[in-house]
Amino acid sequence: MLAAGQVQAQKGVNSLYSSYGIGDLEERDYSRNFGVGSSGIARGSSSFLNELNPASYGRLPMETFFFEASLAAKSLQYNGTNLNQNAGDINFKRFAIGFKASKMWGIGVGLMPYSRVDYKLLNTRYVEGTNQGTRNAIEGTGGLNRLYFSNALQLTKNFSVGLSSALLFGPISRVDSLGSTGAATDVYAEQKQFMHNFNFTTGMQYAGKLGQWVIGAGATYRFETKLTTQEDFYIRFTDETVLFEEKLKSKNFTLPEQIGGGLSLTNGHITWLADYRRQNWKGVNKDVGDYTFVNSNRYSGGMEYTFQKFQYNKQVEGLIVQAGINYHTAYMQIKNEPVRDFGVTVGASLPSRTGHLRYYLGLEAGQRGTSSKGLIQENFVNVVLHLSLRDNWFYKLKEL
Repeated sequence: MLAAGQVQAQKGVNSLYSSYGIGDLEERDYSRNFGVGSSGIARGSSSFLNELNPASYGRLPMETFFFEASLAAKSLQYNGTNLNQNAGDINFKRFAIGFKASKMWGIGVGLMPYSRVDYKLLNTRYVEGTNQGTRNAIEGTGGLNRLYFSNALQLTKNFSVGLSSALLFGPISRVDSLGSTGAATDVYAEQKQFMHNFNFTTGMQYAGKLGQWVIGAGATYRFETKLTTQEDFYIRFTDETVLFEEKLKSKNFTLPEQIGGGLSLTNGHITWLADYRRQNWKGVNKDVGDYTFVNSNRYSGGMEYTFQKFQYNKQVEGLIVQAGINYHTAYMQIKNEPVRDFGVTVGASLPSRTGHLRYYLGLEAGQRGTSSKGLIQENFVNVVLHLSLRDNWFYKLKEL
């Protein structure tokens, strides 16, 4: 009896593109790697925790404990047909600890987002054959989290391997409301999903000297995972009176395998990084509506310059400045249009006076999507605050 009218506004603080699949996958690394385009597959974790490659934990220094936390603020401008709108938000992005359990064995534990669903679409629906309009809102929230436990073995001076075991879990809610006025007669149709399963990523790194330079190479492989989905469907009034309830049959959503490779080149002051990641989405899940699954690719690279300084008669890292770029094609194609994401990044890291705490600030400006075929183009700015605390633990004093 009701027919959808033209969309009037898109009001999500994240993205209309997060309404597809399991939402926006978190491809960025909100650590010291952020300013170099989130590159770091070939980079060891000698001074920070690098979850882009679990093998990196093999290079953590002995008797040192790391604690890290990250926040990110995002500002968006949406452009489309008869649409020009701004939005923004701030979110937790990372919590992690890491240390060297033995001379060969490094450990990292953390929690970070894996995907995010966050959008709100406002439009008007009409009773068929009349001019009577009813306000309609379609809203999605939630996403998947990644709780991981990573291990690495430093097999030789130059070579390390690692394994990251992660639990992916989280709710996704999609609400379609008629009325949207707050009145008791407004009707809400809500689909609630809870997804979960374990996911594993392996990695390896090699680093060798060539004159004054150290050349590094790294590779990762993330195994295919079938997410178990528990799904409930409700139709209710605003006062939570349930008109209809159904517990749907459990089903799976497949996360395909992902491969990654990276290179690094450093002389202690200048570091060059380049990464490539690919995830083969095509054909692993059933295409839905206006979008199809396609293989995703991510290219990134950057440069970092470190100013060395002396502290307690020892040379340590001082101010660090970075610049990088990244280009990403998403795992979906909407109305036969690929979703492309391009960003330029800069970053700076500064130690506290004691050297135990480092403050990191990263900035990214970029563009995603297209305004053709009724889609939305997003111009975005990301600001990242990352804190890294490094302390000496497990240290034993020797009696003379």
